[in-house]
Amino acid sequence: MLRRGRRRRAMSLTSLIDVIFLLLLFFMLTSTFTRFAEVELAAAAAGTGAASDAAPLFLRLAEDDVSLNGDSYALDGLGDALANAGEDETPRTLLVSLAEGVTAQRLTDLLGVLRGVPNVAPQVLGGS
Repeated sequence: MLRRGRRRRAMSLTSLIDVIFLLLLFFMLTSTFTRFAEVELAAAAAGTGAASDAAPLFLRLAEDDVSLNGDSYALDGLGDALANAGEDETPRTLLVSLAEGVTAQRLTDLLGVLRGVPNVAPQVLGGS
């Protein structure tokens, strides 16, 4: 007795495409699209700044300490201290020196605080 070969039916891909489309639609509708906070950085070019009579402010950023002109401050209170340091409306240069072991997140937090302080132009000097 010979067995007759069974003939397989062609598999329909329509249901598979429908499932993939539904998954795509689900993930598109449940995803949130938000803009992350941005910190603007501008590179200073040599010789483009105007000479200022005001002495620059010096800020030393460490892992757990922030000192402005030798006085220690918390990162949250730094904005008020800088606002009090420059009562006049002339822009002041803030030289930022990084201590050993300062992370990029710590520097980003500092630049976020400095963004809200008017008339302060920070310049990051680098690690020591």
